[in-house]
Amino acid sequence: MATTFPFELVSPERLVFSGKVTEVIVPGTEGEFGVLAGHAPFVSTLKPGVLTIKGDGAPQKLFVRGGFAEANPQGLTVLAETATPLAEFRPEVLAQMIKDAEEDVEDARDEATRQKRQLYVESLKSAAAAIEADSRTAH
Repeated sequence: MATTFPFELVSPERLVFSGKVTEVIVPGTEGEFGVLAGHAPFVSTLKPGVLTIKGDGAPQKLFVRGGFAEANPQGLTVLAETATPLAEFRPEVLAQMIKDAEEDVEDARDEATRQKRQLYVESLKSAAAAIEADSRTAH
């Protein structure tokens, strides 16, 4: 049996998940990363994407956006601005987020702001692609 560790996923509204898990795959801004028991100390910001929780039973997948992940040998904590189970996630919400972000790119007053906003658009589109791919493989 795989070694478990404590994991908590918290959003501003509620404690989304708290329990023992075998692995969590997190969409970090520098790239997706997996956390197992005994992970070295590590802090990352989140990009919009799919967070996968593995433990007993089928993996749980959630759309997360914004926030931080902190791993250490004692466990993992993720503080997310948004954390919605994929089963409850509405694709039109993400489509509207992409549209709004693209408008923000057009409204940018300087190149640095435009580039930062364009990266956000790309991360939202990447999240949309991951969610679409997951929905195809789930059926």
